Amino acid sequence: MRTGPQRAALAELGIEMSMKEVATSAGGIVPEGAIEEVPFTENWHDGVHGLVNERLLPHGRVPFPTEARTARHLRKTGAVKRHNRRSVFYGSLTGAAVAAMTAGGCGAGGGSATGPAATSSQSAPSTAPSATAWQKWGLTALPAPPKPPADKPVKLSATGTVPVFEHLPTSQKVVFITVDDGAEKDRKFIEMMRDLKIPITMFLMNDTIKSDYGYFKPLQAMGNHIQNHTLHHPAMNTLPLARQKEEVCGDQRILTQQYGTAPLLFRPPYGAYNSDTQTAVGECGPRAIVRWREAMQITTMRYQETDKKLRPGDIILAHFRGPKELKGTTMTEMFGNLLKHIQKQGFTVARLEDYIQPPTG
Repeated sequence: MRTGPQRAALAELGIEMSMKEVATSAGGIVPEGAIEEVPFTENWHDGVHGLVNERLLPHGRVPFPTEARTARHLRKTGAVKRHNRRSVFYGSLTGAAVAAMTAGGCGAGGGSATGPAATSSQSAPSTAPSATAWQKWGLTALPAPPKPPADKPVKLSATGTVPVFEHLPTSQKVVFITVDDGAEKDRKFIEMMRDLKIPITMFLMNDTIKSDYGYFKPLQAMGNHIQNHTLHHPAMNTLPLARQKEEVCGDQRILTQQYGTAPLLFRPPYGAYNSDTQTAVGECGPRAIVRWREAMQITTMRYQETDKKLRPGDIILAHFRGPKELKGTTMTEMFGNLLKHIQKQGFTVARLEDYIQPPTG
């Protein structure tokens, strides 16, 4: 039974690593033995690292009770100051993004002439994938998704505090797949998505996509939307408002410039946010914060619910990860495992944005 956000947070990525490897992969500068081993409790929320069932996870959780405690924990461990070795957490930003940021303010549209994307124009593919296409990837066909409701279950406003959700209310037996970061750029995954026509939502982080912005354009051309996931992947609830705005507005501008449409949605790294995050997101352009209820690992799924069952409207987290992070498993294999979990429970996959009404006017 759900107990709210205290129980809701599960690791973004369930790869077993040593404590030293966790610190290194997260980009923290941590002396030998400096990482605190945090015991597993029920009273946690998404954060930086922790022990889950005695396994230290690179994207784990920090103690819940207050944001101040979260910040103290991060300062004590020094575990995540930046996302990886190549990004300096407080480093300078390049190109148009830095010029726009230093010019002052992050307007409501993220400084772009193109507003947040409407959602109805890029919906279901025109033709269903063939049985041969599914067999090519070692899978059996998922049911075709139902027609999205005309009356969208989530309606966003152009003003006011941005809402936060991890699930969309619907009676349809559908779930929504979101894929984060953008580190792995497996061409076979593009081929898989072209064959199977599975809708995904991409929450892209500039530090990991800047080496090849073009990789994600074929996925976008299939009708998949690109959304905001910050510049450098910090734990947002540990940053002052000004720094949070740099992270959100900077990614908003770059994604708009590269892909032609301003993101409508924002996902906070590690699921960590506070009221300043909601303010920053609202001022930078996105109109909602999206978290998740399940997280795909390599072969298994991590659930918030103790019965380990999907619910209609659940949002599932996956990542652009490859063999290096997935113990030799390719991204297409991981994604195939995810589809099998969904199919086994009698669900199919719908497009998240088809169930969200963007602001009007």
